[in-house]
Amino acid sequence: PQRHVAVRASTLPGLLRYRNEDSRVVGPWRLCATVTESPQTRLFPLQAPLVVAVADGLGGHPGGDVASALVARRIASIGPALDSEDTVRAVLTACNRAVFQAAEGSELAAMGTTVAGVVVQSGALLVFNVGDSRVLALTRDGLRQVSVDDSPPLPPGQRTTSLVTQCLGGAPSFRAVSPHVTRMPISPGDRYLVCTDGVTDPLTTDVIEEVMREHDDGRAALELWKAAIAAGGPDNITLAVVRVDDG
Repeated sequence: PQRHVAVRASTLPGLLRYRNEDSRVVGPWRLCATVTESPQTRLFPLQAPLVVAVADGLGGHPGGDVASALVARRIASIGPALDSEDTVRAVLTACNRAVFQAAEGSELAAMGTTVAGVVVQSGALLVFNVGDSRVLALTRDGLRQVSVDDSPPLPPGQRTTSLVTQCLGGAPSFRAVSPHVTRMPISPGDRYLVCTDGVTDPLTTDVIEEVMREHDDGRAALELWKAAIAAGGPDNITLAVVRVDDG
């Protein structure tokens, strides 16, 4: 039977931000600075590599929405060619340079963005990130984070931080990045949450797992952003629930 990939995704500003600086990529589609409260569903036959990603423009810097949109466009345009860990690292490195080049000599000199996502292949999954946007995997063994946060150690009792140790752009002069890229096996029925910190800052891992286990993919995407809003909605909320199935 033909494997397929189902993606349910939504994005909205949250309660404290007046605009959405997040962008997302689902295959060839990209949405930048938009609001889609009801989860949108896309179904893809698993043939060429399929990329699903989120980019979170840095708050407090001018042009966060510009940086995240630039990265989303580049990743969407090259998605089917992301066939190896080295290719993904090269694309993220090129995105970093492109953000700096776009900001050079303008009022957007320190614009930047985080990025996180998955590339679904026929026999494996490539997980990637730069910054603190995350990829979580829900399997029979539970929910676990499979991306690597670029953030400083937390003081005792503190669960989250708004600081990142690397991102794409985000500085007055060029800084190289070391993208995190990991290859994982795929099992039919496994589910992956790709999201910005507007989801993971207000919600604990236990809450996220409970929502994803209780609901199917589309409803889980809806209930996750509702839970983030109920917890204060301190940031833009962008997420995608990804499932690989046979048949």
